[in-house]
Amino acid sequence: MKKIISIVSFAMAAYVSAFAAAPLTEKKGDGLYGITAGKVSMVIDAGKGAKVLSFKYENKEVISQLQRFNAFGSTFWTSPQTEWNWPPVAEYDRNPYEVEMSDDSIVMTGQISDRFKYSIRKVFKAVPEKNSVVVSYSIVNHSLETRKVAPWEITRVPGDGLIFFECASKDIWPAGIMDFKDKKGCAWYTFDENKENRKINADGKGWLAYANGELLLVKHFPDIKSGEEAPKEAEIQVYVNQGKTFIELESQGAYTTLAPGESLTYTVEWYLLPYKSDGKPSSKLVKTVKNTIK
Repeated sequence: MKKIISIVSFAMAAYVSAFAAAPLTEKKGDGLYGITAGKVSMVIDAGKGAKVLSFKYENKEVISQLQRFNAFGSTFWTSPQTEWNWPPVAEYDRNPYEVEMSDDSIVMTGQISDRFKYSIRKVFKAVPEKNSVVVSYSIVNHSLETRKVAPWEITRVPGDGLIFFECASKDIWPAGIMDFKDKKGCAWYTFDENKENRKINADGKGWLAYANGELLLVKHFPDIKSGEEAPKEAEIQVYVNQGKTFIELESQGAYTTLAPGESLTYTVEWYLLPYKSDGKPSSKLVKTVKNTIK
């Protein structure tokens, strides 16, 4: 009997070990790569600027699937925008990235910008025990000059739902552009359709959340001090595209001096949780966010 139990125990241990060691990343074809962390999954398009095309909890999607010109998915730019204006730099936002894979992470490296002499590197790492994907962005200065730059993540979600972060509405600028309410120590914005494009700036506390009635998306990033942001930029930005199209959840890191050959790294933890909400501010939502990122 002891021998049978030992054999069964050994077999179960081997099964568990094999399951735990199973790759969390996969090559899907057509430039697409997937990463799974517990019940969440992410799809990245290496052929189109290493944009995040999908972020799901089981089969429920939180990323906007609307593609308007090049404004889709989640992307990454250098800041301030006044350096490059518009459109976004192709080497960062549209061109193919080189890919390296391991069992639990995907590294994507972009081309050096001909004009600005920066390159972007993105590392996507699965954290299954937290149902999270951690994304680390690096900006490398390939020029022969010492320069200043800040990191900037932009994530597009559907034009709907509730956005909130830790800040007083009176400190959001420009004032009156979007109707933010103060409740539970946070500023809250419920999506409202408008014919105009709108964008606000705020000094937050290192997190930004979006609830759509079924899911809660939480972004956790370095909390920079007032004055550390790039000129005319901010730690948190929310852009609402005209009509009922998409919203951009944006965060920026510190404006950093890079000598030739130096780089900076900016890390954002992505969390996606099932959460039934009525679209109204609540202490429960805030508590859920705080418990998630602690």
